[in-house]
Amino acid sequence: MWRKSSYSANAMDCVEVGLGIGIRDSKAPATHLAVEPGSWSAFLLSVKAGKFARSGQTD
Repeated sequence: MWRKSSYSANAMDCVEVGLGIGIRDSKAPATHLAVEPGSWSAFLLSVKAGKFARSGQTD
């Protein structure tokens, strides 16, 4: 099952996540990037910690 961020509303330009599958672009659903669960968890922790925030941006 693929899930889209709640921040996307009904937009079609978004990234979707498939539990145990990977990530894909909603405009090209036939292809996806496989991501290991541990790697995905580490990525989410980094995002939540602000490691990808623009300089001076906190949220």
